[in-house]
Amino acid sequence: MPFANFKVPAGSLDDEQKELIVTRTTELYVEIYGERARAATMVLVEEVADGGWGIGGDVLTLAELRRPSRD
Repeated sequence: MPFANFKVPAGSLDDEQKELIVTRTTELYVEIYGERARAATMVLVEEVADGGWGIGGDVLTLAELRRPSRD
Protein backbone atom coordinates (compact mmCIF):
# COMPACT_ATOMS: atom_id res chain seq x y z
CA MET A 1 0.00 0.00 0.00
CA PRO A 2 1.50 3.37 -0.98
CA PHE A 3 1.75 5.70 2.03
CA ALA A 4 2.74 9.34 2.39
CA ASN A 5 2.98 11.25 5.68
CA PHE A 6 3.12 15.05 5.61
CA LYS A 7 3.90 16.86 8.85
CA VAL A 8 2.93 20.53 8.73
CA PRO A 9 2.77 23.32 11.32
CA ALA A 10 -0.67 23.47 12.96
CA GLY A 11 -2.79 26.17 11.36
CA SER A 12 -0.61 26.56 8.28
CA LEU A 13 -3.02 24.86 5.88
CA ASP A 14 -6.77 25.15 5.45
CA ASP A 15 -9.02 22.19 4.64
CA GLU A 16 -8.86 22.88 0.90
CA GLN A 17 -5.05 22.83 0.92
CA LYS A 18 -4.99 19.56 2.87
CA GLU A 19 -7.41 18.04 0.37
CA LEU A 20 -5.12 19.19 -2.45
CA ILE A 21 -2.15 17.43 -0.82
CA VAL A 22 -4.15 14.22 -0.51
CA THR A 23 -5.48 14.40 -4.08
CA ARG A 24 -2.19 15.28 -5.78
CA THR A 25 -0.18 12.76 -3.77
CA THR A 26 -2.65 10.04 -4.69
CA GLU A 27 -2.44 11.04 -8.35
CA LEU A 28 1.36 10.86 -8.18
CA TYR A 29 1.25 7.30 -6.82
CA VAL A 30 -1.27 6.35 -9.53
CA GLU A 31 1.07 7.84 -12.16
CA ILE A 32 3.94 5.73 -10.82
CA TYR A 33 2.19 2.45 -9.90
CA GLY A 34 -0.90 2.52 -12.09
CA GLU A 35 -4.60 2.82 -11.35
CA ARG A 36 -4.51 -0.17 -8.98
CA ALA A 37 -2.71 2.04 -6.43
CA ARG A 38 -5.57 4.55 -6.08
CA ALA A 39 -7.77 2.51 -3.72
CA ALA A 40 -4.83 1.49 -1.55
CA THR A 41 -3.03 4.83 -1.27
CA MET A 42 -3.02 6.38 2.20
CA VAL A 43 -2.04 10.02 2.68
CA LEU A 44 -1.76 11.37 6.22
CA VAL A 45 -1.52 15.12 6.86
CA GLU A 46 -0.41 15.62 10.46
CA GLU A 47 -0.43 19.00 12.15
CA VAL A 48 2.46 19.59 14.54
CA ALA A 49 1.91 22.00 17.44
CA ASP A 50 3.41 25.46 16.92
CA GLY A 51 7.02 25.43 18.04
CA GLY A 52 7.01 21.63 18.16
CA TRP A 53 9.55 21.18 15.39
CA GLY A 54 12.69 22.68 13.99
CA ILE A 55 15.31 22.59 11.27
CA GLY A 56 19.05 22.84 11.68
CA GLY A 57 18.82 23.00 15.45
CA ASP A 58 16.43 25.96 15.43
CA VAL A 59 12.85 25.71 16.70
CA LEU A 60 10.42 27.08 14.13
CA THR A 61 7.06 28.72 14.70
CA LEU A 62 4.24 29.56 12.34
CA ALA A 63 5.05 33.26 12.75
CA GLU A 64 8.62 32.58 11.67
CA LEU A 65 7.47 30.64 8.61
CA ARG A 66 5.10 33.43 7.59
CA ARG A 67 7.77 36.12 7.91
CA PRO A 68 8.78 37.46 4.46
CA SER A 69 11.93 36.01 2.98
CA ARG A 70 15.11 38.07 3.25
CA ASP A 71 16.21 37.05 -0.28
